[in-house]
Amino acid sequence: MPKLIVVTREGEEREIDGEAGLSVMEVIRDAGIDEILALCGGCCSCATCHVHVDPEFAAKLPPMSEDENDLLDSSSDRNENSRLSCQIDFTDALDGLRVTVAAED
Repeated sequence: MPKLIVVTREGEEREIDGEAGLSVMEVIRDAGIDEILALCGGCCSCATCHVHVDPEFAAKLPPMSEDENDLLDSSSDRNENSRLSCQIDFTDALDGLRVTVAAED
């Protein structure tokens, strides 16, 4: 089972066993980390699952869609490693992925 490392807004680092085939957002939510609101349920229509992806993994992720890019533009905490966690499929290839929960807008 691949591992996901999540850094909370308070700086706590949590290592989670994630199920391949779920989105990163679902893995985080299922682990009980409530900083990821995911109000739209993963439909890419809000930005409440915004995370900063460790640069080491950026090239392993699928390209960002135009919708995801537009939603991230509304965030004051956007940076070059920003992604919506609902748009990242968690796979065995992402074992060890480290994400930091973005500041709440």
